[in-house]
Amino acid sequence: MQLSVNLNKVALLRNSRGGTNPSPLVAARTALEAGAYGITLHWREDNRHTLQSDVRDIRALCKEHGCEFNLEGDLREELIALACEIVPEQVTLVPVTPGEITSDHGWSLPEDAAHVAPAVQRLKAAGSRVSAFVDPGAARLDSLVSVGVDRIEIYTEPYAAAFGTPQEDAALLEVKRTAEEAARLGLGVNAGHDLDLRNLPRLAREVPQIVEVSIGHALVADALYLGLTETVRRYLEATRGEAPEAPCTA
Repeated sequence: MQLSVNLNKVALLRNSRGGTNPSPLVAARTALEAGAYGITLHWREDNRHTLQSDVRDIRALCKEHGCEFNLEGDLREELIALACEIVPEQVTLVPVTPGEITSDHGWSLPEDAAHVAPAVQRLKAAGSRVSAFVDPGAARLDSLVSVGVDRIEIYTEPYAAAFGTPQEDAALLEVKRTAEEAARLGLGVNAGHDLDLRNLPRLAREVPQIVEVSIGHALVADALYLGLTETVRRYLEATRGEAPEAPCTA
């Protein structure tokens, strides 16, 4: 399981004050030097955190380091056009509901497969791998295969919310079944949302189909206590199924 560090929260903190500090570019370099496989940015239309300049800068940094850049976003033309220009190693297509605080659902299948198909074709023609955000337990993953999607990213918030409760096993089983079905269809499997040092190790041990996790909010929060380099190191341990010490947050 590979770790892609999502730096939206670093950009959000910078934007709250203006100026250039903290710098997503410096944070990206630090994360990569600490061993992260890649960097993720979700560029939203409202520019609440990541800006187009961040996308360009970090794409260049990842190319310099020979690391993966994962650009997340919706189907709006400015994002698809930019992705086709800079060619991230991976583009993750995520449905967006106006006013949402953060991503909270996957594509509706099979209905949305035709909706994402034109973007998938353009992105793949440009040279990017394409992933689609799906809910755990999503049916008709074959509809994504039919339009050329390479991977899915399983929305793991339900598992994270259930972690430590009697519903944990059932929530993990939904993730596991979705990953197994995707693998059966030849789709790669990514995962992300609300993963942290406590719930990630079990996911890594029990869902071996997951190739990559994208983690932002919890990782950046932990870095406030531990420092970014040490935090990335602990998350790398967690991706191997180990159980590193998590900072106390209460």
